[in-house]
Amino acid sequence: MSKKLPKSFAPVLFGLLLSGLMSLIVSGIATARALGLGPDFPMAWLISWLGSWAVAFPTVLVVAPFVRRIVARVTAE
Repeated sequence: MSKKLPKSFAPVLFGLLLSGLMSLIVSGIATARALGLGPDFPMAWLISWLGSWAVAFPTVLVVAPFVRRIVARVTAE
């Protein structure tokens, strides 16, 4: 049987995964547009992604509660 994390970790895990995937995609597109898809692309993308993720993860954790409140106000129950 596999062990699972407690439900209390869900918001942080969600933020970690969401920010990681979004920063991966956005930094990949930005790096490809800036440098092209040459031999240096993978390492440049990795460096760009790690820097982006370092900013994106705490930003998601701070911004998410505000976004949830806005969504709750503009949607029906």
